[in-house]
Amino acid sequence: MTAKKRTAVAGTALIALVGTVLAATPAITAAAAPAAVDASPAAMLAPYYTDLDLTGDDQVTRADLAVLTDHLGATTASTDWATVSAADTDADGTITVADLAGLSQRMIYDDGPFQLVEASTIDMQAAMNAGVTTSVAITEDYLDRIAAYDRAKVDTASTGRPLNSIVTTNADALAAARTADAERAEHGMTSMLLGVPIAVKDNYDTKDMPTTGGCGCWDDNQTDTDAAMVTGLRDAGAVILAKASLDEFAFGFVSEFSSNQPAGSSLLVASPYNTAQTAGGSSGGTGAAISANLAGIGFGTDTGGSIRVPSTYNQLVGIRPTVGLTSRDGIIPLALSQDTGGPITRSVTDAAVALDAVTGVDAADPATSAQAGKVPTSYTSSLDADSLQGSRIGYVTSMVGTNATTKRLFDASVAKLEAAGATVVPITATTAFNRVLSEGSGSTNEFKHDLDEYVAKHLDLDVAARSLQGILASGEYVPSRKSTYQSRDLITDAQYQAWAGPTGSHTTQLATGKQLVTQMLDDQDLDALVYPSGTPYGTQSTNMRLSPNTGMPAITVPMGQATAADNTITGAGVNLEFLGRSFDESTVIGLGYAFEQETHARTAPALYPALG
Repeated sequence: MTAKKRTAVAGTALIALVGTVLAATPAITAAAAPAAVDASPAAMLAPYYTDLDLTGDDQVTRADLAVLTDHLGATTASTDWATVSAADTDADGTITVADLAGLSQRMIYDDGPFQLVEASTIDMQAAMNAGVTTSVAITEDYLDRIAAYDRAKVDTASTGRPLNSIVTTNADALAAARTADAERAEHGMTSMLLGVPIAVKDNYDTKDMPTTGGCGCWDDNQTDTDAAMVTGLRDAGAVILAKASLDEFAFGFVSEFSSNQPAGSSLLVASPYNTAQTAGGSSGGTGAAISANLAGIGFGTDTGGSIRVPSTYNQLVGIRPTVGLTSRDGIIPLALSQDTGGPITRSVTDAAVALDAVTGVDAADPATSAQAGKVPTSYTSSLDADSLQGSRIGYVTSMVGTNATTKRLFDASVAKLEAAGATVVPITATTAFNRVLSEGSGSTNEFKHDLDEYVAKHLDLDVAARSLQGILASGEYVPSRKSTYQSRDLITDAQYQAWAGPTGSHTTQLATGKQLVTQMLDDQDLDALVYPSGTPYGTQSTNMRLSPNTGMPAITVPMGQATAADNTITGAGVNLEFLGRSFDESTVIGLGYAFEQETHARTAPALYPALG
């Protein structure tokens, strides 16, 4: 049940809750033990579900409802008014049944029927808190959907293809789910990710599944440790459900991979909306899996667009964080000057919840030292539907393009931003700004150097292909990539240093780009820049390069679909991207959330409905 539906039935739920606060069924009592929640503020959803907390555990639970029930009739003249004043939701100076109803709406608790398809983290937590479902049941349901849908051709059109979004599922997933259920029974909801099944791109190290990078040459790369970001997810109680497919070694946007395939062959990932089309890349498997509801939340990596391309192709929300907000340690690199990992989700709320679990300074990734003191307690505190009110948002006119679908949706989005209270400022590109957009990816000059570092530190010692030459010798890779591997193997250390060294041309241009775009925001007092993330199953010029070529954060949010009148690809999604200042993810998340609430543009792919 959605948050809106829960609000609509709050009165009915209140009658049941007030009557059963101290007399719940054993299942519900176990799932929502109020007095022993082992929670940190960063783990809970804020502010809607925390700001009426009366018991000091940074969440609204049945314990808070019990406190307020005991104070029915209290007024401002009561000696203990301070104990419950925060929950006087109608501000009339008296605690009434209306205040109980208001408080009950802030509980992540729902005893209505649970629907897996399009379920958010809030939906999952509410249902698990109420004892309506469990992490084990949710995990089993996702595994069933993967088995039924991922490698099957469900699209009956002659051009239909399987999704091919998952490389492998985790044999330990159900055990992790049982652990999460036990944690909830003993301590309550200790994290917004507790028991939530997550798919991570198969370039994240996982100690319970091989990490192939999409290449058959690394099918046996079983690392002893998790990537730092995976550690954060496990610490939050998430269930690592599966490894998602990707464009081999994250090179391109088509998501072609050779993992677990016969030598000389490969598979392509398909969009769940139109399986004749690619899901984008390089995090295409993550994008297809999350959009088709094969996992709760996904994670990808982005060097030049690899989180945001599959997000726009598959009507998803993607966050490319500031370089240095999330550790890259234990992730197979493409170009560390621009690599960053982040969430791919069905909503901005889920993206904010997911991002909370994966930030932190990591000595193994020196770039993360820059985040110290710049990370909020929780990015969910920015989830304010009024965030656009009073904001100033700029857009560079040349970044809009002429594609009929993209231009129509962008123009409509600008109107919605303005209707929601934003001032939208058109900006004319300068030569220097265009130079930022034209700077290329570091993948050509950096891949060999950065891959060698990963091999030395992380690659399973039993894997034979330990260099680009070894990959070529193995014959187990996407056949069309042979010339790419050959050319990148020719890059010398001198070429690498001239490009990505401390005074290299690329290093210098990235710093210049960050300074220039930050100054653009400052000079015009802008909170963010916006631009289309793409076109129907395509990219919009060099727009995707703005974030990686400055290191600044971006969030991409669905803004609508192509219509037949556009004469493009009917039904294809296109996203709007918000870019902000370094380490100011909070602002772009807030703006993206408010835009999402204005549009609700995402649709679920009809080809992959609920099973049964």
